[in-house]
Amino acid sequence: MTHKAIYPGTFDPITLGHIDIVSRAAAIFDHVLLAITDNQCKSPMFIINERIQLAQTVTKHLENVKVVGFSELIANFAQKNGVNILIRGIRSVLDFEYESQFAEVNRYFVPDLETVFLLPSQGLSFISSSLIKDIALYDGNTSSFLPQIVSEAMLKKLNKI
Repeated sequence: MTHKAIYPGTFDPITLGHIDIVSRAAAIFDHVLLAITDNQCKSPMFIINERIQLAQTVTKHLENVKVVGFSELIANFAQKNGVNILIRGIRSVLDFEYESQFAEVNRYFVPDLETVFLLPSQGLSFISSSLIKDIALYDGNTSSFLPQIVSEAMLKKLNKI
């Protein structure tokens, strides 16, 4: 029996915290789909194809990780892909409250869909994509939070380089 998991998110941009979670998931599960949502409720900096390309580049060392895009309920996407495990990163108690609700809704739609929470490695728990975008917007240094290629792409988007 192979164990497949999905790590869904917007990944706008993909951070070292995200890479930490997907790397650790890849060590636990046989196959991991890093599933990037095209959520119309958000206003991402990068279009979905750019986010997919950046994620593929920074996860290419993880042989059992596949980067895909999706634009539907994650529960439906998981079911279509034969996956019953979702990976979610938890940085704080607030994240846990939100993610618990998210897990319950997913389980409502697909009763055998389990959510596995992973804590980021030490020093990465305060990183969020929104915070990183704010730092970059106001000329702060993001190099400690993003892979170099992602940092450069973000700075280009912001016309900072």
